[in-house]
Amino acid sequence: MPESNSPSKDPRRLIRDPEGWNAGPIPRLLGEHAVTPASLFFTRSHAPIPALDPRQWRLKVTGLVGRPLEFSLEELRAGFAHHSMTATLVCAGLRRSELEAFRPVPGELPWGSEAISTGRWTGVALADVLSGAGVAPGAAHVEFTGLDRVERDDRRFGFGGSVPLAKAMAGEVLLAFELNGAPLPPEHGFPLRALVPGYFGARSVKWLGEVTVTASPSANYFQTQAYRIQRVPPADNPRDVSGGTELGELVLNAVIVSPDDSEVVRPGETTVSGWAVAAGGAPATRVEVSPDAGRHWVVAELSAGEGPWAWRLWRATLRLEPGRRTLVARAFDAEGRGQPGELAEVWNVKGYANNVWHRVTVTVAE
Repeated sequence: MPESNSPSKDPRRLIRDPEGWNAGPIPRLLGEHAVTPASLFFTRSHAPIPALDPRQWRLKVTGLVGRPLEFSLEELRAGFAHHSMTATLVCAGLRRSELEAFRPVPGELPWGSEAISTGRWTGVALADVLSGAGVAPGAAHVEFTGLDRVERDDRRFGFGGSVPLAKAMAGEVLLAFELNGAPLPPEHGFPLRALVPGYFGARSVKWLGEVTVTASPSANYFQTQAYRIQRVPPADNPRDVSGGTELGELVLNAVIVSPDDSEVVRPGETTVSGWAVAAGGAPATRVEVSPDAGRHWVVAELSAGEGPWAWRLWRATLRLEPGRRTLVARAFDAEGRGQPGELAEVWNVKGYANNVWHRVTVTVAE
């Protein structure tokens, strides 16, 4: 029986809450690895990490299925083919601090550009498990429920959310038990988590306890009242987003990880580097970088990438003149679609899915 793998986290992390549940590495470190080491992988949780005994843990498959199923970890591992893939997880609050600087986003974690990581995941295909249970007529969504205990509105419940059945039955969605060749660390969902490549991380539910096939999207608090895009705050409750649109697929995004904002760099040629992600399993195909706030652009060199669901790292050489300079990065996909240019275009009540052109201001001096 595999035991939990709990690597010590790298001390070079930005911790975003008093409990230390939510943290990510200094962004520069992300650009050093095509696959993020577990010690650097960002963490996101709404409650303490549950202490789960893998010998007692069970996964239930219920709802609109021909026959409900229940698995121990050993049974799940032995009963289905194993699959591995490289996929990038993106927190919905990535780059929220930029939106906060534009217009207040009260009550949310002040994430910068550290809330993203790429892992090599191993597990069984959700499609195989659902096929074993038999999807019944009327099924349209698949809900994941975790075994953590979140407190909201005087209730305690597991974090949860759902994806459309078509996505759940796509071969890339995994019930994952390994990260980077080792059992999942506790903070990343041990003993089992959902992995939904191409969707925001809120759908890749950790500490998975139940998979439920349903006719409607999840009624879990975090799908109906939290992870939603709402552009205009309601007058009676400015933080209410229940009338907004639920988060789903990732958005096209590119970020500069080096140099850092406010860094001092020498005049002349400077290497600028970062990462880019796109939506729908179609990687970013071009990244452009500007040395002068968007007046001129240089095409960056893109890495081959680790597969359709993973980011691509990039780098470009810019010639910088002395003074304060704003560097800008923007990405394009295979259809030629680019990112929005201004924060006013994407600001929303919860500060989610910020994908405007990324800007870093540096001082160029000897």
